[in-house]
Amino acid sequence: MAAAAVFVLEDDDDLRDVLVDLIRRSTGRECLGLRDLEELRQKRVGALGCALGIVDVNLGSDQPSGLDAFAWLRAERFAGRIVFLTGHAMTHPLVERARQMGEATVLPKPLDISQLIALLPK
Repeated sequence: MAAAAVFVLEDDDDLRDVLVDLIRRSTGRECLGLRDLEELRQKRVGALGCALGIVDVNLGSDQPSGLDAFAWLRAERFAGRIVFLTGHAMTHPLVERARQMGEATVLPKPLDISQLIALLPK
């Protein structure tokens, strides 16, 4: 995967597909769509080569969270930027933890597409 590639880690199939397509069309960059932490681990080489990771805070019930994915990425020395997405209130415990990290941007759903595009690698 190219150095300026992007991955989207999102459990909602429709949203993930839309974001991957939007990123590919708006930037011409490669974009890897991933469903959960297990798939992220399976596609480790491609994901770790990305410049940006767009990660849903909540990846579904009984699944590791986006914060768990963040911790795994950092442990694997992912050097790219992380943007968290959330449909939860900013006061939700996972969202508060994501915001307190200081290393990642947190964007609410529904997304402001122009704001997301502005964060994409050029």
